Amino acid sequence: MAVLITGIGELTTNDDELGTLTGAAIVFDGPAIAWVGPAAAAPDADERIDVEGRAALPGWVDSHTHLVFAGDRTAEFEARMAGQPYSAGGIAVTVDATRAATDAELTANLRRHVSEAVRQGTTCLETKTGYGLTVADEVRAARIAAAVADEVTFLGAHLVPPGADAASYVDLVCGEMLDAVAGSVRWADVFCETGAFDEAQSERVLRAAARRGLGLRVHGNQLGPGPGVRLAVRMGAASVDHCSHLSDSDVEALASSDTVATLLPACDLSTRQPLAPARRLLDAGATVALATNANPGSSYTTSMGFCVATAVLQMGLSVAEAVRAATLGGARALRRTDVGVLRPGARADLHVLDAPSRTHLAYRPGVPLTWRVWRRGSRVA
Repeated sequence: MAVLITGIGELTTNDDELGTLTGAAIVFDGPAIAWVGPAAAAPDADERIDVEGRAALPGWVDSHTHLVFAGDRTAEFEARMAGQPYSAGGIAVTVDATRAATDAELTANLRRHVSEAVRQGTTCLETKTGYGLTVADEVRAARIAAAVADEVTFLGAHLVPPGADAASYVDLVCGEMLDAVAGSVRWADVFCETGAFDEAQSERVLRAAARRGLGLRVHGNQLGPGPGVRLAVRMGAASVDHCSHLSDSDVEALASSDTVATLLPACDLSTRQPLAPARRLLDAGATVALATNANPGSSYTTSMGFCVATAVLQMGLSVAEAVRAATLGGARALRRTDVGVLRPGARADLHVLDAPSRTHLAYRPGVPLTWRVWRRGSRVA
């Protein structure tokens, strides 16, 4: 059934030819976009919906979350706000809770958080394993994630489990664990950071994943300067995520590569790390994505709108740049061309704001502005 969404006051398409349109309309034909253009020239459709001058944009593409988890880390957050520094060690708390949870509990928690994200305009979401850290638990997390999320990433190399030998654990990740999960995931990631995995260990994990046909991602340069960016670029990773501490050579490497710098401002604020240098990256010519890093320890939010407002108000991006990073940037970090853009043939994902312009996302920070959401041509919020 063809659906015409008309009366769009401002339509952000992210398409280089279409640009940003005023007085616009869009036609869905099932799960795909059939037509985009001026409302006055819109073709007939089976159903017509007038959004009465509201702004519309592609659904958010959240390319970095950790939502297969159980448990709570409120006490850890309170300690950080009282001045205790963040370290990756808190992950072990979530690992214990996740291992103890049932499949039904993990699935319900994942669905609850994805639903929460959708109600705020997210229509494409990646999530990771990484809170199991045994073969059986990582396989379970991948299976649960694959039933709910658009994209699933294997993050067995999240942390060396307490009491485990690092070398033996890397052997497990690169061998039996990867063999067991490879059929359920599209991506593999590694936390290349002090307290997690060093450069040599991280490269070994990535090479093992590449041999199994998985795309590559890297957590890097979060807690301080490090090798994450250069490793990601050298290995041709789709993205390197966090990027709070970048040297000039890191910025240059990203600008001259296809590796997307995925910035996680909610995490930077929650861990009291420096906000990633978004303006510097864009000015250098790097591709930037914004994502929530939704997880129970360092960034417990599913709000892409919050990340966009933070990027504008505190990271030096224009509203147009921040919206692009949270939509098309995320799509590029996932190597997708069907989401993050509104043009014929793309997936029919639309986010309509209860505002006349996307500028209100930063102009009215913290205000719930999502009015309607369509995903694959069906209204979901």
